[in-house]
Amino acid sequence: MQPYWEPYVETLSRKELEALQLERLRQQLARLYRESSFYRERWAGLDLEVRRLEDLARFPVITKAELRAEQQAFPPLGRYTAAEASAWREYHPSSGTTGYPVGTVWTQRDVENITRVTARILYGYGLRPGDTLLNGFSYGLWVAGLAVHYAAKELGLFVLPVGAGYAERHLELMGRFRPKALTATPSFGLYLGEVLRERGVESPLGIGAFGGEAGTENPATRARLQETLGLKAYDFYGLAEMGPTFAGECEAQEGLHFAEDHYLVEVVDPETREPVPEGEVGVLVLTHLTREATPLVRYYTGDLARLTRERCTCGRTHLRALGGILGRADDLVVYRGAKFYPSQVEEVVRGFPELGSEYRIEVAEEDGVAREVVVVAELAQPGEVPGLEDALQRRLKEVLGVTPKVRLERPGALERTAFKAKRVVRHGRA
Repeated sequence: MQPYWEPYVETLSRKELEALQLERLRQQLARLYRESSFYRERWAGLDLEVRRLEDLARFPVITKAELRAEQQAFPPLGRYTAAEASAWREYHPSSGTTGYPVGTVWTQRDVENITRVTARILYGYGLRPGDTLLNGFSYGLWVAGLAVHYAAKELGLFVLPVGAGYAERHLELMGRFRPKALTATPSFGLYLGEVLRERGVESPLGIGAFGGEAGTENPATRARLQETLGLKAYDFYGLAEMGPTFAGECEAQEGLHFAEDHYLVEVVDPETREPVPEGEVGVLVLTHLTREATPLVRYYTGDLARLTRERCTCGRTHLRALGGILGRADDLVVYRGAKFYPSQVEEVVRGFPELGSEYRIEVAEEDGVAREVVVVAELAQPGEVPGLEDALQRRLKEVLGVTPKVRLERPGALERTAFKAKRVVRHGRA
């Protein structure tokens, strides 16, 4: 059986792929300038002729706050909507975890493209027609579940559409249907693994695709997912505003492959918002090349990544994010001159077998400055472990360059979630 779902497009040469991107980008920019007063206002005075892909860097980025303000000022969806209402087929908002949800709509062509891209990713994990998929992504308004469901049908899979949460139902269906694959957030996958281990039940799963939050490509997190669930854990990436699922690992597990025929991907410095050289860490900025209904040009995601255009050993040519999504720019913790992200704490905590998978970083701030940082972790088993707290604190100092306080809780003390886990909790006064 062929190794790619869409062999031609997945193995285009970089020259061919970038020529396709440039053609689609020019068409999209011309359409949006013609159809959208939102973009005409933003691009006033700009040279709109794009001779090469790098020319897009002179266009302003769009933030989630700007989209939110636009939709509130011009309900229901703002003026960047570029398809007639008669062509709308589905409405899906963002999760609303950072404020008023930002809504998107899909035309039929948008649905087809999202389905095609997601099927490509699932196939890259090793799923094949006739396999059974336990879908633990959210259905309904929160949209990753539907994208995976549509793609699974396209691939000829048997779908168990449980959605997020419902741990008992997931466990029941695992026992009844012995699914090959699970899609879920890493946090929920780890929770299911904990429950299976507690009950002494063997997992039937062979493939796990985990998205919705960073962490799957964190070595310690991947190791825990694979050990507790008995599967090969793959990274999955998407955003409601851009597309619920448009990047994923292949079986080589050498970084997230982006669907570059539908998305133009940049990485910029979080302070200057200027492009950074290939291989350096920055914030992902994404542009729709084929989206019809609610297209975005240079959307500032806030997600940190490091890109390479080198061909993957799997043969795919689309660029990759090495190490997946490294975290959120706004989750950066600055404490006593040191800067660190939750992913660094995660690697430390999940590297201790005496600790559970859950953790929190509590930051006490005053006038916007971190005065105290406490790393809260759970014990894997009841009872005290002599020296563990000191060992954890020493290891955190080695990795972070600063010594936070440490607090160990009993097993199960920290809240579990099937959605996006909140790792940094800030409190204090302005």
